[in-house]
Amino acid sequence: MVEFEFGVYSLGERIPDASGNSPNAQSRVEAIIQVAKMADEAGLDIFGVGEHHRLDFVTSSYGMLLAAIARETKNIKLTSTLSVISTADPVRVYEDFATLDLLSNGRTEIIVGRGAFLESFSLFGESLDDYDELFDEKLHLFMKLQEREVVSWQGKFRSSLQNAQIAPRPVQKKLPLWIGVGGTPASAVRAGRLGVNMALGLLSGRPESTKPLVDLYWQAAREAGHDLSKLRVSVSGHSYIAETGEQAITEFVSHYNQYFGYFLKERGQQFRTTEEELMPQRAAGQILAVGSAEELAEKILHQHELFGHSRFMGQFDLGGKPLSRVEKAMDLLANKVAPMVRRALSK
Repeated sequence: MVEFEFGVYSLGERIPDASGNSPNAQSRVEAIIQVAKMADEAGLDIFGVGEHHRLDFVTSSYGMLLAAIARETKNIKLTSTLSVISTADPVRVYEDFATLDLLSNGRTEIIVGRGAFLESFSLFGESLDDYDELFDEKLHLFMKLQEREVVSWQGKFRSSLQNAQIAPRPVQKKLPLWIGVGGTPASAVRAGRLGVNMALGLLSGRPESTKPLVDLYWQAAREAGHDLSKLRVSVSGHSYIAETGEQAITEFVSHYNQYFGYFLKERGQQFRTTEEELMPQRAAGQILAVGSAEELAEKILHQHELFGHSRFMGQFDLGGKPLSRVEKAMDLLANKVAPMVRRALSK
Protein backbone atom coordinates (compact mmCIF):
# COMPACT_ATOMS: atom_id res chain seq x y z
CA MET A 1 0.00 0.00 0.00
CA VAL A 2 1.31 3.43 -0.99
CA GLU A 3 1.80 5.74 1.99
CA PHE A 4 -0.46 8.77 1.80
CA GLU A 5 1.53 11.77 0.55
CA PHE A 6 1.26 15.48 1.29
CA GLY A 7 2.48 18.39 -0.77
CA VAL A 8 2.06 22.01 -1.77
CA TYR A 9 2.06 23.86 -5.07
CA SER A 10 2.29 27.41 -6.36
CA LEU A 11 0.82 28.95 -9.49
CA GLY A 12 3.10 31.95 -9.12
CA GLU A 13 0.49 34.69 -9.48
CA ARG A 14 1.57 38.22 -8.60
CA ILE A 15 -1.72 40.01 -8.31
CA PRO A 16 -2.19 43.42 -6.62
CA ASP A 17 -2.78 43.52 -2.88
CA ALA A 18 -5.53 45.59 -1.24
CA SER A 19 -3.40 48.72 -1.76
CA GLY A 20 -2.95 48.00 -5.46
CA ASN A 21 0.71 46.97 -5.20
CA SER A 22 2.00 43.85 -6.97
CA PRO A 23 5.26 42.04 -6.15
CA ASN A 24 7.84 42.30 -8.92
CA ALA A 25 8.64 39.19 -10.92
CA GLN A 26 12.03 38.61 -9.32
CA SER A 27 10.74 38.74 -5.76
CA ARG A 28 7.86 36.41 -6.63
CA VAL A 29 10.24 33.87 -8.18
CA GLU A 30 12.44 34.01 -5.09
CA ALA A 31 9.38 33.53 -2.88
CA ILE A 32 8.36 30.37 -4.78
CA ILE A 33 11.85 28.92 -4.35
CA GLN A 34 11.74 29.80 -0.66
CA VAL A 35 8.38 28.07 -0.21
CA ALA A 36 9.78 24.95 -1.88
CA LYS A 37 12.79 24.95 0.46
CA MET A 38 10.49 25.37 3.46
CA ALA A 39 8.34 22.48 2.24
CA ASP A 40 11.42 20.28 1.85
CA GLU A 41 12.71 21.17 5.30
CA ALA A 42 9.28 20.53 6.84
CA GLY A 43 9.36 16.99 5.45
CA LEU A 44 6.56 17.29 2.89
CA ASP A 45 6.56 14.82 0.00
CA ILE A 46 6.05 16.90 -3.13
CA PHE A 47 6.17 20.46 -4.46
CA GLY A 48 4.59 21.68 -7.70
CA VAL A 49 4.71 24.73 -9.99
CA GLY A 50 1.96 25.51 -12.49
CA GLU A 51 2.33 26.83 -16.05
CA HIS A 52 0.89 30.23 -17.00
CA HIS A 53 1.73 32.72 -19.76
CA ARG A 54 0.51 36.10 -18.50
CA LEU A 55 2.05 39.23 -17.03
CA ASP A 56 0.35 38.55 -13.70
CA PHE A 57 2.13 35.18 -13.32
CA VAL A 58 5.85 34.32 -13.21
CA THR A 59 5.63 30.65 -14.17
CA SER A 60 5.75 30.60 -17.97
CA SER A 61 9.12 28.82 -17.76
CA TYR A 62 7.99 26.56 -14.94
CA GLY A 63 10.57 23.89 -15.81
CA MET A 64 13.42 26.34 -15.16
CA LEU A 65 11.87 27.24 -11.81
CA LEU A 66 11.69 23.56 -10.88
CA ALA A 67 15.32 23.13 -11.96
CA ALA A 68 16.37 25.94 -9.62
CA ILE A 69 14.32 24.33 -6.84
CA ALA A 70 15.94 20.95 -7.53
CA ARG A 71 19.35 22.38 -6.63
CA GLU A 72 18.01 24.05 -3.46
CA THR A 73 16.22 20.97 -2.06
CA LYS A 74 17.24 17.48 -1.01
CA ASN A 75 14.32 15.11 -0.64
CA ILE A 76 11.05 16.58 -1.89
CA LYS A 77 9.60 15.35 -5.20
CA LEU A 78 9.06 17.98 -7.90
CA THR A 79 6.20 18.22 -10.37
CA SER A 80 4.38 20.51 -12.75
CA THR A 81 0.89 21.53 -11.62
CA LEU A 82 0.21 21.36 -14.49
CA SER A 83 1.97 21.27 -17.91
CA VAL A 84 -0.31 22.54 -20.69
CA ILE A 85 0.86 19.90 -23.13
CA SER A 86 -1.83 20.79 -25.69
CA THR A 87 0.15 23.87 -26.76
CA ALA A 88 3.66 22.52 -26.15
CA ASP A 89 5.99 20.19 -28.03
CA PRO A 90 5.89 16.87 -26.13
CA VAL A 91 9.48 16.12 -27.17
CA ARG A 92 10.73 19.35 -25.59
CA VAL A 93 8.60 18.80 -22.47
CA TYR A 94 9.96 15.28 -22.10
CA GLU A 95 13.56 16.43 -22.56
CA ASP A 96 13.09 19.20 -19.99
CA PHE A 97 11.62 16.89 -17.37
CA ALA A 98 14.12 14.11 -18.04
CA THR A 99 16.84 16.70 -17.44
CA LEU A 100 15.03 17.81 -14.27
CA ASP A 101 15.08 14.19 -13.15
CA LEU A 102 18.85 14.14 -13.60
CA LEU A 103 19.24 17.42 -11.71
CA SER A 104 17.07 16.19 -8.84
CA ASN A 105 18.46 12.64 -8.72
CA GLY A 106 15.19 10.98 -9.61
CA ARG A 107 12.70 13.24 -7.80
CA THR A 108 10.68 14.33 -10.85
CA GLU A 109 7.03 13.80 -11.76
CA ILE A 110 4.78 15.51 -14.30
CA ILE A 111 1.10 16.41 -14.38
CA VAL A 112 -0.21 17.18 -17.87
CA GLY A 113 -3.52 18.77 -18.75
CA ARG A 114 -5.34 21.39 -20.75
CA GLY A 115 -5.30 24.14 -18.12
CA ALA A 116 -7.90 26.56 -16.81
CA PHE A 117 -6.47 29.52 -18.78
CA LEU A 118 -6.36 29.61 -22.57
CA GLU A 119 -3.66 32.20 -23.31
CA SER A 120 -1.13 29.60 -24.49
CA PHE A 121 -3.25 28.63 -27.52
CA SER A 122 -2.90 31.96 -29.33
CA LEU A 123 0.64 32.45 -27.99
CA PHE A 124 1.90 29.22 -29.54
CA GLY A 125 -0.28 29.21 -32.64
CA GLU A 126 -2.78 26.51 -31.74
CA SER A 127 -6.53 26.61 -32.37
CA LEU A 128 -9.14 26.19 -29.67
CA ASP A 129 -11.16 24.31 -32.29
CA ASP A 130 -8.65 21.49 -31.83
CA TYR A 131 -8.80 21.67 -28.01
CA ASP A 132 -9.44 17.97 -27.34
CA GLU A 133 -7.63 16.52 -30.35
CA LEU A 134 -4.44 18.43 -29.51
CA PHE A 135 -4.36 17.11 -25.97
CA ASP A 136 -5.09 13.54 -26.98
CA GLU A 137 -2.42 13.40 -29.69
CA LYS A 138 0.30 15.08 -27.64
CA LEU A 139 -0.45 13.00 -24.56
CA HIS A 140 -0.06 9.79 -26.56
CA LEU A 141 3.21 11.03 -28.04
CA PHE A 142 4.54 11.89 -24.58
CA MET A 143 3.65 8.41 -23.35
CA LYS A 144 5.49 6.89 -26.31
CA LEU A 145 8.59 8.96 -25.53
CA GLN A 146 8.58 7.41 -22.05
CA GLU A 147 8.86 3.94 -23.56
CA ARG A 148 11.68 4.26 -26.10
CA GLU A 149 14.97 6.06 -26.68
CA VAL A 150 14.48 6.02 -30.46
CA VAL A 151 11.00 6.93 -31.68
CA SER A 152 9.18 6.91 -34.99
CA TRP A 153 5.79 8.61 -34.93
CA GLN A 154 3.31 10.43 -37.14
CA GLY A 155 0.41 12.66 -36.13
CA LYS A 156 -1.77 15.54 -37.26
CA PHE A 157 -0.43 18.53 -35.32
CA ARG A 158 3.31 17.99 -35.08
CA SER A 159 5.97 17.10 -37.66
CA SER A 160 6.60 13.37 -37.84
CA LEU A 161 9.50 11.62 -36.11
CA GLN A 162 11.65 9.08 -37.90
CA ASN A 163 14.08 7.16 -35.69
CA ALA A 164 14.38 10.28 -33.53
CA GLN A 165 16.78 10.00 -30.60
CA ILE A 166 15.06 11.23 -27.44
CA ALA A 167 17.63 12.37 -24.91
CA PRO A 168 18.58 12.57 -22.17
CA ARG A 169 16.95 9.65 -20.43
CA PRO A 170 15.91 10.23 -16.82
CA VAL A 171 17.21 8.59 -13.67
CA GLN A 172 13.86 6.84 -13.27
CA LYS A 173 12.85 4.28 -15.87
CA LYS A 174 9.68 6.32 -16.40
CA LEU A 175 8.68 9.71 -15.08
CA PRO A 176 5.55 9.29 -12.94
CA LEU A 177 2.77 10.71 -15.13
CA TRP A 178 -0.53 12.21 -13.99
CA ILE A 179 -3.42 13.72 -15.93
CA GLY A 180 -4.92 16.84 -14.39
CA VAL A 181 -8.71 16.68 -14.28
CA GLY A 182 -11.14 19.47 -13.34
CA GLY A 183 -14.77 18.49 -13.69
CA THR A 184 -14.91 16.81 -17.11
CA PRO A 185 -16.07 13.17 -17.09
CA ALA A 186 -14.37 12.45 -20.43
CA SER A 187 -11.01 13.49 -18.95
CA ALA A 188 -11.46 11.13 -16.00
CA VAL A 189 -12.42 8.28 -18.34
CA ARG A 190 -9.39 8.95 -20.57
CA ALA A 191 -6.99 8.87 -17.61
CA GLY A 192 -8.45 5.58 -16.42
CA ARG A 193 -8.53 4.01 -19.86
CA LEU A 194 -4.86 4.90 -20.43
CA GLY A 195 -3.82 3.69 -16.99
CA VAL A 196 -2.44 7.08 -15.96
CA ASN A 197 -2.69 8.57 -12.45
CA MET A 198 -5.39 11.25 -12.01
CA ALA A 199 -4.71 14.61 -10.34
CA LEU A 200 -8.06 16.02 -9.31
CA GLY A 201 -8.42 19.77 -8.79
CA LEU A 202 -11.16 20.59 -6.27
CA LEU A 203 -11.99 24.19 -5.37
CA SER A 204 -15.44 24.27 -3.79
CA GLY A 205 -18.64 22.39 -3.08
CA ARG A 206 -19.17 18.98 -1.54
CA PRO A 207 -16.91 16.02 -2.33
CA GLU A 208 -19.92 13.76 -2.86
CA SER A 209 -20.67 15.69 -6.06
CA THR A 210 -17.20 14.75 -7.37
CA LYS A 211 -17.38 11.07 -6.43
CA PRO A 212 -19.07 10.04 -9.74
CA LEU A 213 -16.08 11.51 -11.60
CA VAL A 214 -13.63 9.40 -9.58
CA ASP A 215 -15.85 6.34 -9.95
CA LEU A 216 -15.67 6.81 -13.74
CA TYR A 217 -11.87 6.87 -13.52
CA TRP A 218 -11.62 3.64 -11.54
CA GLN A 219 -14.27 1.95 -13.72
CA ALA A 220 -12.49 2.89 -16.97
CA ALA A 221 -9.16 1.65 -15.60
CA ARG A 222 -10.73 -1.63 -14.49
CA GLU A 223 -12.46 -2.19 -17.83
CA ALA A 224 -9.20 -1.50 -19.68
CA GLY A 225 -7.50 -4.23 -17.65
CA HIS A 226 -5.11 -2.03 -15.67
CA ASP A 227 -3.82 -3.05 -12.25
CA LEU A 228 -5.71 -0.68 -9.96
CA SER A 229 -3.16 -1.12 -7.19
CA LYS A 230 -0.60 0.67 -9.38
CA LEU A 231 -2.83 3.69 -10.10
CA ARG A 232 -3.24 6.73 -7.89
CA VAL A 233 -5.59 9.67 -7.43
CA SER A 234 -4.52 12.96 -5.88
CA VAL A 235 -6.65 15.86 -4.64
CA SER A 236 -5.51 19.48 -4.77
CA GLY A 237 -7.03 22.85 -4.01
CA HIS A 238 -6.91 26.14 -2.11
CA SER A 239 -5.61 25.55 1.40
CA TYR A 240 -4.64 27.08 4.69
CA ILE A 241 -4.10 25.75 8.23
CA ALA A 242 -3.76 27.54 11.56
CA GLU A 243 -3.84 26.53 15.23
CA THR A 244 -7.63 26.85 15.29
CA GLY A 245 -10.24 26.71 12.58
CA GLU A 246 -11.46 30.19 13.41
CA GLN A 247 -7.94 31.60 13.12
CA ALA A 248 -7.45 29.85 9.79
CA ILE A 249 -10.57 31.43 8.31
CA THR A 250 -9.73 34.86 9.71
CA GLU A 251 -6.21 34.82 8.23
CA PHE A 252 -7.34 33.27 4.94
CA VAL A 253 -10.39 35.28 3.91
CA SER A 254 -8.74 38.52 2.73
CA HIS A 255 -6.26 36.65 0.51
CA TYR A 256 -9.04 34.43 -0.85
CA ASN A 257 -11.08 37.51 -1.74
CA GLN A 258 -8.06 39.16 -3.33
CA TYR A 259 -7.29 36.07 -5.42
CA PHE A 260 -10.75 35.18 -6.64
CA GLY A 261 -11.88 38.79 -6.91
CA TYR A 262 -8.99 39.62 -9.22
CA PHE A 263 -9.48 36.76 -11.66
CA LEU A 264 -13.28 36.90 -11.74
CA LYS A 265 -13.28 40.66 -12.33
CA GLU A 266 -11.67 40.19 -15.75
CA ARG A 267 -14.58 37.88 -16.60
CA GLY A 268 -17.09 40.51 -15.61
CA GLN A 269 -17.95 38.85 -12.30
CA GLN A 270 -17.63 39.98 -8.72
CA PHE A 271 -16.48 37.92 -5.75
CA ARG A 272 -16.46 38.68 -2.08
CA THR A 273 -17.04 36.42 0.90
CA THR A 274 -16.88 36.92 4.65
CA GLU A 275 -15.53 35.05 7.65
CA GLU A 276 -19.06 34.12 8.64
CA GLU A 277 -19.79 32.67 5.20
CA LEU A 278 -16.54 30.66 5.15
CA MET A 279 -16.75 29.22 8.67
CA PRO A 280 -19.02 26.30 7.60
CA GLN A 281 -16.38 25.33 4.98
CA ARG A 282 -14.30 23.88 7.82
CA ALA A 283 -16.65 20.89 7.99
CA ALA A 284 -15.43 17.50 6.77
CA GLY A 285 -18.12 17.43 4.10
CA GLN A 286 -16.83 20.57 2.37
CA ILE A 287 -14.01 20.68 -0.20
CA LEU A 288 -12.21 23.92 0.72
CA ALA A 289 -9.10 22.78 2.62
CA VAL A 290 -9.05 25.50 5.29
CA GLY A 291 -9.21 24.99 9.04
CA SER A 292 -7.26 23.57 11.95
CA ALA A 293 -4.94 20.58 11.53
CA GLU A 294 -7.59 18.32 13.07
CA GLU A 295 -10.29 19.65 10.75
CA LEU A 296 -8.15 19.22 7.64
CA ALA A 297 -7.19 15.66 8.65
CA GLU A 298 -10.87 14.81 9.12
CA LYS A 299 -11.66 16.34 5.71
CA ILE A 300 -8.93 14.34 3.95
CA LEU A 301 -10.06 11.10 5.58
CA HIS A 302 -13.67 11.80 4.58
CA GLN A 303 -12.58 12.32 0.97
CA HIS A 304 -10.38 9.23 1.08
CA GLU A 305 -13.45 7.13 1.81
CA LEU A 306 -15.10 8.58 -1.29
CA PHE A 307 -12.18 8.75 -3.73
CA GLY A 308 -9.57 6.24 -2.55
CA HIS A 309 -6.94 8.91 -3.15
CA SER A 310 -3.39 8.73 -1.79
CA ARG A 311 -2.11 12.30 -2.12
CA PHE A 312 -3.18 15.76 -1.01
CA MET A 313 -1.64 18.95 -2.41
CA GLY A 314 -2.56 22.43 -1.19
CA GLN A 315 -2.11 25.85 -2.74
CA PHE A 316 -1.03 27.81 0.34
CA ASP A 317 0.59 30.94 -1.11
CA LEU A 318 -2.39 32.36 -3.00
CA GLY A 319 -3.46 35.98 -2.80
CA GLY A 320 -0.19 37.39 -1.45
CA LYS A 321 -0.21 35.48 1.84
CA PRO A 322 2.90 36.32 3.92
CA LEU A 323 5.65 33.68 3.78
CA SER A 324 5.70 33.42 7.57
CA ARG A 325 2.09 32.23 7.54
CA VAL A 326 2.69 29.92 4.59
CA GLU A 327 5.62 28.35 6.45
CA LYS A 328 3.57 27.82 9.62
CA ALA A 329 0.71 26.26 7.64
CA MET A 330 3.08 23.88 5.84
CA ASP A 331 4.64 22.89 9.16
CA LEU A 332 1.18 22.02 10.49
CA LEU A 333 0.47 20.01 7.33
CA ALA A 334 3.70 18.03 7.65
CA ASN A 335 3.84 17.53 11.40
CA LYS A 336 0.20 17.42 12.49
CA VAL A 337 -2.12 16.64 9.57
CA ALA A 338 0.09 14.02 7.91
CA PRO A 339 0.68 11.90 11.06
CA MET A 340 -3.04 11.97 11.95
CA VAL A 341 -4.12 10.86 8.47
CA ARG A 342 -1.46 8.15 8.19
CA ARG A 343 -2.27 6.75 11.63
CA ALA A 344 -5.96 6.57 10.80
CA LEU A 345 -5.33 4.90 7.43
CA SER A 346 -2.92 2.36 8.93
CA LYS A 347 -5.76 1.06 11.12
